[in-house]
Amino acid sequence: MKEQRSIISLLLLIVLCTGCSKGIIIKNGDLQLEIDEMMRARLTSLNNSTSSFHNNFIESDALIATEFTASLFKLTNVSEFKEGNTSGYSLTGTYNKGGFCIEKHQKITIPENLEKILLIETYYINRGSKDITVNGWKMNELHIDVADTSVWSFQPTSTSRRMDWILEVKPGYYKKNFLGMNDSDYGGGIPMIDLWRRDGGIVTGLTEKTLKMISMPVQWLTHDNHASIALTYESKEGREILAAGDTLRTYNSFIGIHTGDFYEPLDRFSRYMETQGIVFPKPEPEAYEAVWCAWGYERTFTIEEIIGTLPKVKELGFKWVDVDDGFQIAEGDWETNSRFPGGDKDMRQITDAIHQYGMKAKLWWAPLAADPGTKVLQENPGIKLKTQWGSPQYITWWDSYYLSPINPITEKYTNNLLERFIVTWNFDGLKLDGQHMNCCLPDYNRTSKLEYPEQSSELMPTYFQNIYEKARTYKPNAVVQFCPCGCAINYFMIPFMNQAVSSDPTSSWQIRHKAKTYRAISDKLAYYADHVELSDNGNDFGTQIGIGGVIGSKFTYPKDNPNVRKSYVLTPEKEKLYKKWVSIYNDKMISTGNYINLYDIAYDKPETHVINKDGKMYYAFYADQWNGEPIELRGLEKRKYTVCEYTSDEKKTYEIDGENPVITPYFTRNYLIEVY
Repeated sequence: MKEQRSIISLLLLIVLCTGCSKGIIIKNGDLQLEIDEMMRARLTSLNNSTSSFHNNFIESDALIATEFTASLFKLTNVSEFKEGNTSGYSLTGTYNKGGFCIEKHQKITIPENLEKILLIETYYINRGSKDITVNGWKMNELHIDVADTSVWSFQPTSTSRRMDWILEVKPGYYKKNFLGMNDSDYGGGIPMIDLWRRDGGIVTGLTEKTLKMISMPVQWLTHDNHASIALTYESKEGREILAAGDTLRTYNSFIGIHTGDFYEPLDRFSRYMETQGIVFPKPEPEAYEAVWCAWGYERTFTIEEIIGTLPKVKELGFKWVDVDDGFQIAEGDWETNSRFPGGDKDMRQITDAIHQYGMKAKLWWAPLAADPGTKVLQENPGIKLKTQWGSPQYITWWDSYYLSPINPITEKYTNNLLERFIVTWNFDGLKLDGQHMNCCLPDYNRTSKLEYPEQSSELMPTYFQNIYEKARTYKPNAVVQFCPCGCAINYFMIPFMNQAVSSDPTSSWQIRHKAKTYRAISDKLAYYADHVELSDNGNDFGTQIGIGGVIGSKFTYPKDNPNVRKSYVLTPEKEKLYKKWVSIYNDKMISTGNYINLYDIAYDKPETHVINKDGKMYYAFYADQWNGEPIELRGLEKRKYTVCEYTSDEKKTYEIDGENPVITPYFTRNYLIEVY
């Protein structure tokens, strides 16, 4: 449940200063931060059920220069402040060694109505007479002692490996988690990192309003008994000069503690970011409707194939039809190709047919990508993103070039496309696709008129803001899906879409933990579980529905596309399965309910997710095999309940007592129940 904290309770938080010579103690709810006389830090949970995270004080911040590394600063001043309903402390410390003098200033704020986190601002002033060559900095390093063989982590960054966002960490582990571009197409993520044990966890992240090019390393050195997280920054081209008298500001950040998994701190972080202007979209009812995508026919689809499949799509209960990749002349030239001899008229033939069947039409599009030799590049030579060497940046996946996202030429070109897609072709929504949309390199294109090259990635979300707002102007209920193909979503894109997606998941596990991530960020954001064919065994509707996802499929009918390697044809056996699950989805619409965080996704077995909708609790349990071991139904009141196995053919029901809400099911893969 979302926490509601009153201003009064915040003001009653105990904040103690024990004097600069001995350090300071700051508390917020169960969180206690101690800073000693050398500005080292120790983070503790006051929750009796959580053991000490780490007994020793840590040199949690450091200014890393060619000439020295400053991590110990003698605490010289502490002052209390109050700003409105918030309070906190300002600290000053000094590093004085080898003829260099650095002054560290730190402001630690207790945020209003949010327990268990502290906001941190840090900057350094060169008080000496010598220039300093800064290579980077580190902040908020936190340690967590591990008595067991592993600890769990939330690491939402992006590489071509398309890794899970929730990972087990063992001795010898290291992952850099850079939020910038890690491969030609891959970058971006959520600026928060988390480590947790069964009894509690630690978290840190940035509270900046745009994506910043930092790393969030997670490591566990082989011979240590603890793992660590931190935020680190590497200076441009390996070094920056901090002249005498100059100030270096790090990025605004936070630290926190929690019990359970990553959900609670991610929810708390997102609620704070909303107060800073990162506002997530209101739910769009049409974004929760079941989707059939024509991608089963892939790039060689024909008009006849799509229109010929519509009766079966309608019969099965799908409400959206996605026209996917393959209609265009090339990436960048988004006119219809030779399979549409009638041009715009042929595309309208598809959308008109979809609408005649009472369904809605969504169009696939890979914005910001343009193939070499395309008309758009020939007619607009200033539209490409330029690297520091003056060359265009390549998108490996599409064999294309990046367009400059913050560029008036790109904006005009994009607006013309939106009018074609939504007005001329009459689509009701957009499927924005491609990992390249998540982030980009610094842009040295002068026509972009940026204050500095890194603004290209920082302001990139405003490009998608324009798409979202224009689409919703043309069609007020337009659904805009953002699919960054295996990437951890760029957090700052989320305000400009109304349908998240599991985005080419490699497993049902990815579908589920990505769902929990999006629910923590914005519980009312529709989450499309992608094509069921991408789930385990290609048929895991139980995962799609149980976690509150919007279901989808890319089946073909009545025959396969001969150019596709795998069969997606709707066989009689598949049709029976699809009819069952699409009917359940449309009947229950669990995806519109509220996610209730009652189980730790890593430590509680079986893996469990809970959705509350219309006064009913929907529990979804997942395991390869479960043989009757007891499971507690958490979150119930002390009264009688009926349990319905709503996905079984028999719809079996039985009674339980909220005083002892324990069940002992046997199941394979999943067990989904409705409790009321």
